[in-house]
Amino acid sequence: MKTDDFDFYLPEELIAQTPLSKRDASKLLVLDKKTGDISHRHFTDIIDYMEKGDTLVLNDTKVMPARLYGVKEETGALVEVLLLKDDGNNCFECLTRPAKRIKEGTVISFGDGKLKARCIKVLDEGIRHFKLEYKGILYEILDELGEMPLPPYIHEKLEDKNRYQTVYAKNIGSAAAPTAGLHFTEELLRKIKDKGVNIAYITLHVGLGTFRPVSVSDVEKHKMHSEYYIMSDEVASLLNKTKEEGHKIIAVGTTSTRTLETIASLYGKFKGCSGWTDIFIYPGYEFKGIDYLITNFHLPKSTLVMLVSALAGKENIMKAYQEAVEKRYRFFSFGDSMLIK
Repeated sequence: MKTDDFDFYLPEELIAQTPLSKRDASKLLVLDKKTGDISHRHFTDIIDYMEKGDTLVLNDTKVMPARLYGVKEETGALVEVLLLKDDGNNCFECLTRPAKRIKEGTVISFGDGKLKARCIKVLDEGIRHFKLEYKGILYEILDELGEMPLPPYIHEKLEDKNRYQTVYAKNIGSAAAPTAGLHFTEELLRKIKDKGVNIAYITLHVGLGTFRPVSVSDVEKHKMHSEYYIMSDEVASLLNKTKEEGHKIIAVGTTSTRTLETIASLYGKFKGCSGWTDIFIYPGYEFKGIDYLITNFHLPKSTLVMLVSALAGKENIMKAYQEAVEKRYRFFSFGDSMLIK
């Protein structure tokens, strides 16, 4: 299976640079994974595809202001650091640029020394591990010094940084937003709940694994980076009950999907647990956890396009993406939405 099999033509002007004024005002492409049929709706119509007893699963991770700009203490050279993963004890896995300048022992200073990062480990692909030094509360310092880590294809300034958070974001720790959830408003979630649909929250802290490009030609040789997930006993019990009673599990986003599929694959059912997942879902994978998926439109040749192709079939996905391009859907993080049912 070749990475190029998941390529498609996307005009650059369809890459959404800013969020819509209303979160739930986006378009919704509905794809039937069995028939390949496509229909075009608005995101607020998502409720029409849910029934009493179904469970909607949301990833409640919160994005850190994880992009920092600092200087090397020895030389004053400018360095960009993106915090990816909290390894504990104030140690973080980070993506650095330019990485060649950062050796073991290098100290980077941010905000005139308010925050310092000492390199303790050098890895490939620009990855470095840093020990952070500061006084006070780290996330308050990041709020002051850091920027929201918008993807590289977004060139416009984000006026309101909360628009790169879901309305239900709670557990801080992500280096990117679970963007399928950006379409939901508190009012829409209330209507969904009033319909008798269960709403369940899990956590997956989005790191490098989700948005790292595939650099190998053979899909099977791509290695995902691991990301931390949490599912409570209560949510596991609710999901198992949903399955037993013949109702649907509707995952919001590929991050929720990867968490649900990781746990279902490990235990044969849902179980309260936490851990690290590097699950890579591509065509040939048999889904064990989810029934429906709400997702955005993803980058060509990305692991996310491979995941949705595994669920709906590559031909169906490529046809749906082509139609989305023809109908001028907005793509990627601030773009429109798709329901695979």
